[in-house]
Amino acid sequence: MIYGIGTDIVSIERIARAVSRGGDRFLKKVLGEQELQTFFERQQQSPVRGIRYVATRFAAKEAFSKAIGTGVRLPMTLRNMQTLSSDQGRPVVVVSDDLQCWMNERYLSAHVSVSDEVDQVVAFVIVEQNART
Repeated sequence: MIYGIGTDIVSIERIARAVSRGGDRFLKKVLGEQELQTFFERQQQSPVRGIRYVATRFAAKEAFSKAIGTGVRLPMTLRNMQTLSSDQGRPVVVVSDDLQCWMNERYLSAHVSVSDEVDQVVAFVIVEQNART
């Protein structure tokens, strides 16, 4: 059963300005550890790829917070939810232990999709409530 859905659109330029102003402090506020590592790898390949990565992850976090219905407040923080890639490249939701516990209590699982264009990114999240066994 669908528990919630969320979507978010982010301007890539807005994220580029935030990274330019806040630098590592902004990145460490927004990205989880594994996302931060991927950002630096992508940024080395191309600064544009790095900014697009941050933008898609920011949009995914906002969409996820809408789908679970809490907004960005405990147990949901920007760093507590990461969008990582499966071995096949599919984006997957990975949450911190605290947030996982909160989701387990409600029998929730999440699915995420992200996409980017020249000047905007979009993320869509579906949160399912699984049958209690």
